[in-house]
Amino acid sequence: MSLPSTPSLTLDFFHDVVCGWCFNLSPRLHRLAEEFELHVRHRTFVLQDSPECMVEVFGSMARAKATILDHWTACREASEAPERFNIEGMRRAPFDYPHGLPGALACQAAQYLAGQAGHWRMFDAIQVAHLSEARNVADPEVLRAIAREAGFGTHAFTRLMEDPATLDAVEANLCLARRWRVSMVPTVIVRETGQRLVNGPLDSLRAQLVDNLSIVANQLTS
Repeated sequence: MSLPSTPSLTLDFFHDVVCGWCFNLSPRLHRLAEEFELHVRHRTFVLQDSPECMVEVFGSMARAKATILDHWTACREASEAPERFNIEGMRRAPFDYPHGLPGALACQAAQYLAGQAGHWRMFDAIQVAHLSEARNVADPEVLRAIAREAGFGTHAFTRLMEDPATLDAVEANLCLARRWRVSMVPTVIVRETGQRLVNGPLDSLRAQLVDNLSIVANQLTS
């Protein structure tokens, strides 16, 4: 009698390209995907989709930048690689703090071109440009440059990013988040169990995945 194979897990990863906590989590998930059989499905979840929305939330664009950079400090303290957070570079940057919608459209365009792996590659590239290089990731020209640097054809990428269907897909992810009562980023939901991973150090995330695998294995043998 053969032993059952180790089950796989599907993770729905809701993220925003301008989120420092997502910047910490993504490399951890990459590492865990090398250790476990994980299928990571990327879901854009834009917290503020326009400058006007940022003003509504924070009171002004200046206050938005100051408040969010305070959050970056906490993210940096919780990171395995704190040097990746270029807080002073973003503070000195001459543009307002970027909102997340253009980056979400870019990630969705990359997904059309190269599937979930392409979405993840573009997401990581935008996050590095934003949090490490202090580039304006709300600027379509900057996003096209990032796409080119990440290996995507500029013409096809631009066409898809501007396609109304791409915005529809981003909005569909937002609707899904609302149905699943997702209210913050990052949120990672284990589809097989319905559990939500608590973002934390690699060892904590690994232990949570082991617990979820145990639940699935028990379900398969019961």
